[in-house]
Amino acid sequence: MHKRQLGNSNLEVSAIGLGCMGMSFSYGPPKDIQEMKALIGAAVDRGVTFFDTAEVYGPYLNEELVGEALAPFRDQVIIATKFGFDISPNSDPRGMKGSPGLNSRPEHIKEAVEGSLKRLKVEAIDLLYQHRVDPNVPIEDVAGAVKELIQAGKVKHFGLSEAGVQTIRRAHAVQPVTALQSEYSLWWRKPEAEVIPTLSELGIGFVPYSPLGKGFLTGKIDENTTFDSSDFRSTLPRFTPEALKANQALINLLGSIAQQKQATPAQIALAWLLAQQPWIVPIPGTTKLHRLEENIGAVSVTLTPEDLRDIDDAAAKITVQGARYPEKLEQMTGR
Repeated sequence: MHKRQLGNSNLEVSAIGLGCMGMSFSYGPPKDIQEMKALIGAAVDRGVTFFDTAEVYGPYLNEELVGEALAPFRDQVIIATKFGFDISPNSDPRGMKGSPGLNSRPEHIKEAVEGSLKRLKVEAIDLLYQHRVDPNVPIEDVAGAVKELIQAGKVKHFGLSEAGVQTIRRAHAVQPVTALQSEYSLWWRKPEAEVIPTLSELGIGFVPYSPLGKGFLTGKIDENTTFDSSDFRSTLPRFTPEALKANQALINLLGSIAQQKQATPAQIALAWLLAQQPWIVPIPGTTKLHRLEENIGAVSVTLTPEDLRDIDDAAAKITVQGARYPEKLEQMTGR
């Protein structure tokens, strides 16, 4: 597995990481713990060194799973987790019912980190993201709290998730930001306008989540696909049958390039991301070994400048239908 450096930091990770959320949260009921531990171990065996979780996934279940699965490999891997939601019995971490439940007050960050350290079975968190920007807490206070945790040896690197460029700049001025995690793929390219140029200027790495469009870019989902009510995608405008049908043009594009390259649509989608910048590290999630191996295989797919031009030209003719999130969740991004 190739390695990549996240921006100007000294944080080196595998070129493709593993998003662990779906093992416990969002994509249907939690999966079998022993099977998921085996899958995480298989990822390590295949050279993956970058694992992504968050306290809100479960809540807590995913950090416990990742901590247990990676305990034997602790010195070989980088674990990223996130704070920023108010996780209490009455809270609604997804923001689907009432209050979004954001909480990035400095004292709350410190409490959250203590919990994450225990669940992950580590002495220091390699990369700690603010999960969503909290409009009620100045980002300088957030960055200052993480800076204190870094000075205390409890955190090694600071990250932001779905933050806007002004927030990134303000945070970076207080405590250098190692990485931004936001959605980015061939069917969500908004970061190209302002975010990616800002990261390039400041020397911050980029970690795209949902690099396969929450599964759509694998080519295995069409307008006849149904989603269980416990699957987050059942609430997303982009996953209505009408939107899925309209967006098949993107799959056809990936499929035609995949044929030429003797690859799969998913591998082309990931290779496209890897080709954008040397400091981009996608974190596709999966619960299946064959998908894990397929995703890792994207590192070996080479897209030439001509291939990338062809993809861009063809993609420019396709208008992706459907919002990526319901309005309430979209409001929590880009702040």
